[in-house]
Amino acid sequence: MSDTLSLAALTPDNIDAALALRVRPDQEGLVAPVAKSLAEAYVHGETAWPRLILDGGRPVGFVMAFFDVTFHPERPEDRPRSGLWRLLIDAERQGGGYGRFAVEQVCAEIRRRGGTRATVTYEPGPAGPAGFYARLGFRPTGELSGGQAVAELDL
Repeated sequence: MSDTLSLAALTPDNIDAALALRVRPDQEGLVAPVAKSLAEAYVHGETAWPRLILDGGRPVGFVMAFFDVTFHPERPEDRPRSGLWRLLIDAERQGGGYGRFAVEQVCAEIRRRGGTRATVTYEPGPAGPAGFYARLGFRPTGELSGGQAVAELDL
């Protein structure tokens, strides 16, 4: 991992590189491909924040955050949530700290927008990323969202 890690918005110049990112075959059921993420970002508009993870300008992964820091007084049980929607590190680049960097950047953006908590959903089970998120300080809430486990981190 180099000192030049950054996140970049998706553009016509980097869309093909983003679409070429792939996880290992045994991880394909754990995270949606970039194409699905970009389709979801398109339909969710302002809520979605898709970014390429770059190392020295070279794409190594994809992260998508969601932002909802609006409190709904009519639904106090429906706490506002912002967090990590999707994280995909290319199969050839896993284990290099890119996922940690991306999560830290998402958390920084949540704080910048006034949020105090980051949420993540992930596939539960022994092959899932629960351990990765726990090492970053996320605590399981015991909730499920769309069949995925929910964890939170106070910022």
